[in-house]
Amino acid sequence: MPKGYVIVTEVIKDPAGMAAYGQAAGASIVQAGASILAVDGRPEVLEGEWHGDQTVILEFESVEAARAWYESEEYGRAKPLRQAAAESRVAIVAGFEMPSQGE
Repeated sequence: MPKGYVIVTEVIKDPAGMAAYGQAAGASIVQAGASILAVDGRPEVLEGEWHGDQTVILEFESVEAARAWYESEEYGRAKPLRQAAAESRVAIVAGFEMPSQGE
C-alpha cells in the first residue's frame, strides 16, 4: 500500500496565529503517526506559479491514514486556527511504488 502525503501551501497573514496552529496541530500529527517531511518558506519554483509563502509536506502510512488525520476530532480543533491565520490549499496525494523490473 503506498504512503499518503498531505501537501499544504499557505499564504500566512497572522504569524502568531500560525504559531498557535502549529502547537495545536503538532500533537495530532504525532498521534496519527505521521512525519513532517518538509516545511519550506522559500520553495524553489521551477515552472509556473506557486501558491503561498510556505509549503508543508506530511507523510502518512496510507492515503486513508492521511484522510483520517485530516478528518479527526484532534485535527479538527487545530484546523480553524490555520484557516483564520492563512489562506491555504491542502491536498492528499498517494505515493508511488516503482514496479520491479521483472513485472
